[in-house]
Parts: sequence; C-alpha cells; structure tokens
Amino acid sequence: MNDLKYVGRRLVLEDAVEKATGRTRYICDMNRYGMLHAKLLLSERPHADIRIDKTEALETEGIVKIFTHEDVPKVKYNSNRKWFKGFETPEDEYILNERARFVGDRLALVVGESMDAVNRALSRLKVEYTDLEAVVSIEEAKRDRVKIHGRSNLCFQKEYSCGNWEEALKQADYIVEDRGSTPRIHHAAMEPHICLAEIDDGGNLVVWTPCQFITLSQYTISHCLSIPLERIRVIKATMGGSFGGKSNSILEPVCAFASHTLKRPVKLWMDRQDAIVATRVRNPTEMRIRTAIRKDGRILGRSIEADINGGAYYTNATAIVTTIGKKAFRLYDIKNQVFRGRSYYTNTQIGGACRGYGSPQLQGLTEINIDNAAAKIKMDPCEFRLKNLVYPGMEDPLGAPSVGNARIRDCIELGMKEFRWLERRKNVRERNTPRYAFGVGMACGVHGNGYMGVYPEFTDVLVSMTKGGHAIFRVGLHEQGCGTLTSMRQIAAEVLDMPIERISVTEADTFITPYDAAGTQASRVTFVCGGAVKMAGERMKNELIDCYCRLTGSVREHVVTDDGFIRNTENGRSLSYGEVAALSERELLKTLDQHVHYEAPANPGSYSACFAEVKVDRFTGLVEITDLLAVQDVGKNINPTLVEGQIEGGAQFSLGMALYENLAVDEKGYVRSRNFSKYHIINAPIMPQVRVRTIEAHEPEGPFGAKSVGELASVAPAPAVLNAINFGLGTNITVYPATPERIVTAIRQLETERREG
Repeated sequence: MNDLKYVGRRLVLEDAVEKATGRTRYICDMNRYGMLHAKLLLSERPHADIRIDKTEALETEGIVKIFTHEDVPKVKYNSNRKWFKGFETPEDEYILNERARFVGDRLALVVGESMDAVNRALSRLKVEYTDLEAVVSIEEAKRDRVKIHGRSNLCFQKEYSCGNWEEALKQADYIVEDRGSTPRIHHAAMEPHICLAEIDDGGNLVVWTPCQFITLSQYTISHCLSIPLERIRVIKATMGGSFGGKSNSILEPVCAFASHTLKRPVKLWMDRQDAIVATRVRNPTEMRIRTAIRKDGRILGRSIEADINGGAYYTNATAIVTTIGKKAFRLYDIKNQVFRGRSYYTNTQIGGACRGYGSPQLQGLTEINIDNAAAKIKMDPCEFRLKNLVYPGMEDPLGAPSVGNARIRDCIELGMKEFRWLERRKNVRERNTPRYAFGVGMACGVHGNGYMGVYPEFTDVLVSMTKGGHAIFRVGLHEQGCGTLTSMRQIAAEVLDMPIERISVTEADTFITPYDAAGTQASRVTFVCGGAVKMAGERMKNELIDCYCRLTGSVREHVVTDDGFIRNTENGRSLSYGEVAALSERELLKTLDQHVHYEAPANPGSYSACFAEVKVDRFTGLVEITDLLAVQDVGKNINPTLVEGQIEGGAQFSLGMALYENLAVDEKGYVRSRNFSKYHIINAPIMPQVRVRTIEAHEPEGPFGAKSVGELASVAPAPAVLNAINFGLGTNITVYPATPERIVTAIRQLETERREG
C-alpha cells in the first residue's frame, strides 16, 4: 500500500484554523429568538430528603419557571446505555429527582430570560434538607445497612472463566497477590456540558447537543416525554471535547422537557463545578489479583476480584463490570482464569463512560501485578510478558471475536530497542543520590474496536456525487475534535481516487443522516464507520465507471480513474466525475447515489506498550517523568499526525490518573475537589514529551488495515509510571494516584520494614 495518495498523509484538521482563531461556533455562541436560559439546582448533600421553597426565587425579575420533581413526568430512565427498543437495563433516574442521592444530584431547574436572572434566582431558592446516612465506600455499600435503591446496594455481578483456576493454584510454583484501587476521575473537557432545545415550524422538538450519540439522546427524550421518535430531531453540535463524558444523555432530556413544556427555545448550561460534581466520572475500582506462575515464567492461571463503585444511579453498572471482565482475557494467553466483578450503589458521583472504558482500571492494576510476578522469579518484566502475551489470530477464550492481528509482541520488541530497555533497566539506579531515585518501568494495554459480538454493530452511509464533481458522504458521525471527519475524508478520497477538497462528510442529525447503530464510543469509528465509508466509496466508484461505460460505449477493462476523472486508455476520452454525474442525470435518467449498509465483520484487539523513566524526590514524594515512549499497534496510520496526537493526548490522560487526578469525596460523601484548584490535571509545564512509535501490521478487516487508537492510548502509561516508581524505590504502590503523600508513606513503610526485618 505504498502507492496510496491520501491514506497515510499528514493532513491538517479541516477546522483547525477556525478553532484556533475563535471563529468556530459552539452552542454557547448560538442564540434563538425568544430563547430562555436554564440552570440546574444541584444537591449540596450526599443523601437527604428535600423540600424546596420557590417563593422568593420566583419573584426574581426575568424568571419564567422553576421546575422540581413534582413538575416532571414520572418516567424512570437510564441515561447511559439504552439506545434501541428491546435493550433492557434497570432504570432509576428521573429528569429531576425527588431525593438527593449524591452531591450534584438534580433537584430543580430554573428557567429565565437571562443567565443573570437565572443565577440570581438560584441563589434565592431555599432548600430544606433532611439528612440521611450516606453510603460512600464500597465496603459500606456491601454491608447494605443503608440502601440507596431497592433491596440491596449490589447493582450487578458477573463471573467469567476459562480452564480451571483451582488446578492452576495447585500446580504453581508461586502465587503473586496484589490489592489495589483506581480513582474517581473527571473528564476535564474544555467545554462544560451544554444543550439547546427548540420547537421548529413543523412542531418537531429539535435538540442541539455536543454529544457522542444522537440516537441515545433521541431515544431517551422520546421515552421520558412520550413523544414519538419521528417528532424528535437531535443534531450533533460542535464539541469542545468529551473523552466519554458526553456519551450519556445528561442534559438532553432535561433541556428538551423545558422547551417542550414552555414552547420556547431553552439553553441549559453547566459551569465547571457543575460538570465536575453532576455529570459522570470514571468508575473507581478496588481489585484483588492473584497470579499463579511457574519458575520458568509461564502464567498458569489468574484470579481477578473487582469491586466497582457505580455511584448513586445504575447507569453503566452492567457495562463496566462486563467490559472489565472480558478485557481481562484479551491481553495474556492465560489458560486458567476467573474474573468476578461486582458494581455497587453509593451516594457519590455517577459512573459512566470515560476514555479507555474499563481498560485503565483493569490494566492499571494487573500490569503492576505482572511486574511483581516477574520480580518474584527474577525475570525481566519484558521477557516475562513476551512469554505470556496473546498471539495474532488467537481465539478469545470466552467465545468473543478473535483478537485479530494482535501485534503486542512487536510493540514490546520495538519499544525495548528504542528505549534501550535492557541497558537502562540494569543501570538506571546508578544515578541515584541520597535525595533522588531513578527508575524505569513498562506496561501493556489492550482495547477493542467496536461492539461486534456484544451489541448490534452496523453503520449506514449515503454517498452522492454532484454535477459539480463533489462527493457528499452522509454519515452519523460525531466529531470530538480528534479529526474523525478528516480521517473519513482521507478514506473516501483514497477509494474514489479524487481530490480530498471535493469530499464532504457530515456529522450526525437524526432527520438527515442515515442510521448508525452505536455512535462515537467503544473505539468503533475508524474500524466500523471507516469501513462503511470505504465500502460506500467503492460502490460509488463502481457506479461512476459503469455510467461512464454506458455513456461512452467503453469497455470496463480499458477504463481507469485519476484524481476525479475517468479515462478510456484506448481512445483517451476523459470525463470528470461531475460530467459523468451530469450526463447520467440527463441521458440515463439517474442520479449517482449509493446507500450502503455496513456490518462490522470483526472486533479485533488494539495493543500498546509504554516505557517510562521517572525521577522521584524521596523527601517530597514529587515525581518527574523524564522519558516516555509509547508504542502502539495501529494496523495502519490513516493520518500519522492525528494518530500521534491521539497517543500523546491519551498519555496525558493516563499520566493524570497515575500521579494527580482524583475527584476526592470525603468519608461523609462531600466533594472536596470541585474545581481545578483542587482537582489537579497534568498541565503543559510538567507534561513530558511523548515519543510515539507505531506498528503498522495491517488489520485485515479494517479500512486500509487500520484499527482504533484514541482510547487505547490512555491505558498503558499509568501502570508504566507506577512500575517505574516501584522499581526505583523498591516499593509496591498499587493505589492510584501515586501522590507525594502516598509515595512518602510507602518509603517510610519500606524503611520501617527494613529496620525491623
């Protein structure tokens, strides 16, 4: 594929200049005639019965309406995972809730003529809380002394297994056990949550939202408001980042309700504090991992016990357990393995989709355990992994789709060479001083490519060739700022053999774009939607050639395409694609359109290895990441610049989890980190340069061999850094993030153990 014209090129994002110069319009820039503004009253208590006095607030000039739970439809829903009819999942949310179940719960909606009026009215609302005992930790949830919903705080539990774990225990030379936890994480997208709803001239409810899944929003709104789907139009607006946080229907049903009730346009917005406490978080987890190994380095078996904090409502309680469980079987070739996962209600922030979905929690802890297993038998951790990793074409032991062309071994081997792993591992401690310790570590990661094998996985595409020679691909895509539309245009240009400037790709609109089964989630866009665009382009090109042959009397074997033209190699007659479209309409009485239904043929794994060097201040516990190398199995780089950007951004996301990020909730359920002065993310001065290498080994079922990149990029850096810290200090830190306090405590504990033992 070295002769590709567009796939593999470093093209700049089509909207880069507009965004950089501030000309891009987001929902916050949109206005409608007679538009109202709205903001939610959020609970300040983790668990309480409530009574709201609206009297004084309603007297505020410019206030139109204040809604509470008494005013909304008494229809329960699940904001996370119900996007098609017949999808059964527990439902326990209302548009506005009758009881506060966490700090940030939706209690009331204030609607007014201006943002200023709304803010003034919010400050005048009087909320009387009757506090109830809060369930904050997983341990408290398990006791079931206080129940948040129904009969138990246990939401969901699932076991997956292959082989015989008990037999592996008996045959093992060593059992390596670790317990650890991962934190509650905020997505920190630049654009906080926002939504705009209005009634159009035809009486349809129109919702503008920077979401990842218009069909989910449409279905949720229809369910909550009892409006037929065909009367609800959801339009994907320009998005200022998501990372999974905008894949749930959080504001959409609330905003739609207000507009539908008041018959006026309504814009509902959140500020940063609202977004931190009241949207979604990465689920915190606690795990116990036991790995049975032989002296020669073979893993005989593994047991993973995972407890997951789901927060105050069910949302993704099923999905997060099953996703973590299934991914445990797709990185290492472990013949005997058991996974037991449980999710629990607590009076804390609600769990939802977050970049990597389950992989950062799972591999964040299992990869530390893998390093400890290698250390137990004094084997290099890379060598240990190479003995046990999956291999290309391996079947999933749980019966899921094959791992595909899994090139994780290539990632490690290239990484070892580029990082000078063996030399640095042997010599890095020679740089230690009484104050500073140096360490190197590595870790691996795995993620998927869509929902094939789990949920319906298909995409429809409608492509049209205009008389001006412009190809329009109507697809239900959701650009998040990572270059989805640019990548799709490159695929289309390559297939059609025409200038990329003459190709347009749409974003999702339920009234205009064809149906897409699952939106922008589960790392499915490049692999599934890209495959659909490729197929649509191939069929359009085939139709163009057929029409040219009919119009000119040419034989297909003598016809070639070149940059938007079709030419007969025998007589040299050439027509542009636009000319073929015009002649086809006039002489053949047909327009050039192709409607493609594309079903995902596979769901392979995407793999990565990350290598890190750290410098740790023993006195303060501060960590400096002095080198980071990310090697990723991408199948094929559609656009190397965008791929590298995703891997660099994913590393930033993961390093935050490793060292800084934790949406802290105290023992009573109150949020301690409600803004960026308390919730710390990695910023430019402390972000290391990320060296990126990619393995292009061609995934057979992917478009031009490509597979997913963005979510996987957020998996391996965190455990690589913790493994480096532990190697440098001799500690075994298994609780994320590795804050200065935790590091200093671990050093002191290690010193105490050495003195006593």
